Amino acid sequence: MPSKKSKIINSKSQIKKPISKKAVVKKAVAKPVIKKSSVITKSKVVKSSGSTANVYNMEGKVVSKVNLPKEVFSAKINNSLMAQAVRVYLANQRMGTASTKNRGEITGTTKKVWKQKGTGRARHGSRKAPIFVGGGAAFGPRPRDYSLKIPKKMKRAALFSALSYKQNNGEIKFITGLEKISPKTKFMAKVVKKLGFDSKKINVLLVMPDKAKNGFENVYRAGKNIEGLKIVGVNSMNTYEVLDNKSVLFMKDAVLAVEKYFLKGEIV
Repeated sequence: MPSKKSKIINSKSQIKKPISKKAVVKKAVAKPVIKKSSVITKSKVVKSSGSTANVYNMEGKVVSKVNLPKEVFSAKINNSLMAQAVRVYLANQRMGTASTKNRGEITGTTKKVWKQKGTGRARHGSRKAPIFVGGGAAFGPRPRDYSLKIPKKMKRAALFSALSYKQNNGEIKFITGLEKISPKTKFMAKVVKKLGFDSKKINVLLVMPDKAKNGFENVYRAGKNIEGLKIVGVNSMNTYEVLDNKSVLFMKDAVLAVEKYFLKGEIV
C-alpha cells in the first residue's frame, strides 16, 4: 500500500506549472504567419456596361449588336412601383369635365306649379325641382380634377423596371436603317411582318429618337395608319404604353437617345 507522503508527491507532480507573465506577453506580441497565397491584392473595379442585343435591318436579318445601358434594361423589377405609375398615368388621362345642371342652373318658368292649398297634392314651389321632368339633377356629376402626381425619380424607375421586364421576356427588338424608309404605309407593313410580329393583330410600340427631327418624320408618316402600331419619341415614353403593348421596337439611335435623356439629362 502506498503511503500518504507518496500520494501527495504524485499529485503535486501532476499539477501543471503556471505560465509566466513574460511568456504571455511574448505570445501576444508574436506576429501571425501570413502565407503569400492568402494575401488579397486590391484590384480595380470595372463597371459593367450592360448587356448586348441583336440589331435587325428592315429585311429582318441580324446585322450588328448594340450595347444596352444596364440602368435602363437590367434594372430591378418593382411590380408595385409599375402599378403605381400606371394608376397615375390613367388617372391623368381623365378629363373630369362631366357636368349636370342643378335646379338653380335650369332655364325655365318661376311660376308656382299649383296653388299651395286645396288641390290635395303635395306643395311645390318650382317646376325646376329634381322630381319633375326637365328639372335639375340631384347629386349629378360636376367638373373635378382626377389628376395624381408621382415624383420624377419614381416615374423614371418605373419606366426602367418596365423596360427591364420586357427585355427579360425577350419582347424588345432593335432595328437599324428605318429612318431611310419611304413615307408609305405599305413599306412599314412589310418591315413589321419581316421582323416576326403578328401581321393580323399588331401590338407594337415603336420608339424613335424624335419624330420631328433628323428625318424621322418619314417613319411616323409610314406607320401612323397601321392599326396596333404606336409610335412615340424617347421623351414621350411611359410605363403604361411599354406594358400595354406586347412588343417594343427600338430604333438603334433611340437607345443612345434614352441614355442621353434619362441618364445624362440632355435634351433629345
